[in-house]
Amino acid sequence: MESQSTSLPQLFKGIALFTPGGGLVYCVDPNKQQHWHLHLCSVLRDRLGLAEPPHFLVPCYTATVDRWLDAATGQIKTVGAAAPLVLKHQVLLNAVFGTGDLIWQKMPIGEGLCDPIVLANYRNQFPQLWEPHDLIVRYEQSELTTPSSLAPNSAYMVAPRPAEKGYVLRLFVSGSSAATERILQTLYQLLEQSLCHPYTLKVIDVAKHPEQAEIDQVAATPTLMRVWPLPVRRVAGNLDSVDQLLRLLGREED
Repeated sequence: MESQSTSLPQLFKGIALFTPGGGLVYCVDPNKQQHWHLHLCSVLRDRLGLAEPPHFLVPCYTATVDRWLDAATGQIKTVGAAAPLVLKHQVLLNAVFGTGDLIWQKMPIGEGLCDPIVLANYRNQFPQLWEPHDLIVRYEQSELTTPSSLAPNSAYMVAPRPAEKGYVLRLFVSGSSAATERILQTLYQLLEQSLCHPYTLKVIDVAKHPEQAEIDQVAATPTLMRVWPLPVRRVAGNLDSVDQLLRLLGREED
């Protein structure tokens, strides 16, 4: 267990990310300007030896608390909200954020985001997250680089470890349509014909998972990202150009 005894500022925003096994990483932002979910996922990746940051945890295992000064009454107010799966950890949340006996509200979750079947698939991919860990880590803001200043090829954006071979791709789309199906068919054909290494293609609907679009700094759809191997590359808009897609899939040394 690792937790720092640094005192909390009077006014702050706190962000906590749990693992299904009960581990916790959290941070405190006195400026209340950042979300920090990206960094907390990277902490879990590094601490638990995961192949990639477990961004899927964000909508299902997150809690946030906001302590601010009410200008109308001159009083300090505190409101906390937690995803349904982590409401049971209110005592721990109050302990790490110094919020006394605060009753945490249930955070609204988009339909289908935390479906047990979906989480079961992630459990097969990230079994370490479901193991019980004596893990409580406070991540200091001074140790972080703000999300807005992360370069596109920052290590925080990269999924697998450098020792791993293969390609990790993310396709960001907006809803299901004939155009999306056409893009998928083109990609699958190209990947099967052009890559000599294993690959993973994850399709992300930004309407259902806006937090993932924010994490990967995706502003338009469709966008195809090559997350691994480095450097991170992306193509946005027209994905019909085979030459453009081949350049995105180019070798690491290209």
